[in-house]
Amino acid sequence: MKGWQWILAISVLCALTSRAAPAATSAPTSPNPPKTVPVHLIVPVPEATPKALSFYRQSNVIWCIRTFGGLLVPLVFLFTGVSARMASTARGLGRLWYFSLVIYLAGFLAINFLISLPLDYYWGFHKVHQFGLSNQTFLKWFTDYLKNLLVSFCVAAAFLWCPYWLLKKFPRRWWIFTAAAAIPFMFFMALLKPVFVDPLFNTFGPMHNQALGQRILGLAEQAGIHGSRVYEVNKSVDTKTVNAYVTGFLGTKRIVLWDTLLTKLNDDEVLFVMGHEMGHFVLNHVVRGILFSSVLVLVALYGLQQTARELIRRFKLSWGFDELHDMASLPLIIFLVQLFSFVLTPIGLAYSRHIEHEADRFGLELTRNNYAAGTGFVKLSVENLSNPRPGPFFVIWRSSHPPIADRITFMNSYRPWERGEPLKYGDRIYGKSH
Repeated sequence: MKGWQWILAISVLCALTSRAAPAATSAPTSPNPPKTVPVHLIVPVPEATPKALSFYRQSNVIWCIRTFGGLLVPLVFLFTGVSARMASTARGLGRLWYFSLVIYLAGFLAINFLISLPLDYYWGFHKVHQFGLSNQTFLKWFTDYLKNLLVSFCVAAAFLWCPYWLLKKFPRRWWIFTAAAAIPFMFFMALLKPVFVDPLFNTFGPMHNQALGQRILGLAEQAGIHGSRVYEVNKSVDTKTVNAYVTGFLGTKRIVLWDTLLTKLNDDEVLFVMGHEMGHFVLNHVVRGILFSSVLVLVALYGLQQTARELIRRFKLSWGFDELHDMASLPLIIFLVQLFSFVLTPIGLAYSRHIEHEADRFGLELTRNNYAAGTGFVKLSVENLSNPRPGPFFVIWRSSHPPIADRITFMNSYRPWERGEPLKYGDRIYGKSH
């Protein structure tokens, strides 16, 4: 597990960050709905190639190793007494409590960096090149790896003091206050990440295909998104895979398209992808997802509160501390957050798959181009070496999106406008004034 995930787990379950969807049903009202594609072609679900199946199986093995390591490494810090000795050294060097915490954090991240580097290199650089999914040079990979470490340290140094201060001041209710503090923290990070973090790794700019850009802006107007921001990012320096995503909050909200996606999908397929991402905007998934995540954070921190003190009572002599607010407890907090995160992951991912399905529905109702949507998912499956029909283990514990086979099947069948049925998001698409 990377340092970013290790530290932020205290206040937000990064793996569970997802976005919610409303359930209103309504009918279209505009006299000028988008043109329906006249052909009724069925897009077959592609079969996974032997190469894709090998990538799928190996990625599951790596996920299991990372999950097991995420639980084992903090225990090693605790039972070897390394954490207690690091905390003692940090207090001597830092003198003031905050600076001691920062020094401890720097040492913790440095050791975790050395532990995780071999596996991260093996899977994140060597294997993705072996599978033909990466364009990244080793220098670019390692530079980005160090940047990620630096960002992790800066974010943790800025915010880690808060839960520890709450632990000391409110030992019985700290978990409630920490979960409450996680909400503005997540909104703040969502606001800053597109502007200050993402540009550290890649170059973002306007779309090079201006004609397609104008079609996208027209689609955004139909969806009631005025003055929308669409960015193209040069991910081809890193990867051969394709993707697009929504990011940001308030003034930094934007839709980002990888240049690889724009190269490998045709214009109609890109427009459906944009319709899907616009669905996240219109349905307010970012805000709803943060609020949903805060509930999971509250549950995880409650479990931590109920468990940690009993563990400290039993193992305080081995661990070298007897209070949870001691900075030496950080590996214990991380271990318990990882444990409860594992338990809660199926809930978070099920919620994420639901809102991704609703974004697919919105994209179809906006573009009404089922064929382009289906062929787009076929290309996504091929280019990303996806398994269209993953097993239940993968879906429950790893998949934030519905399986490709399910999405293509939905693309083939969802045509309520042809049957005179109301559209679920019709008022959000056509009822807007232009």
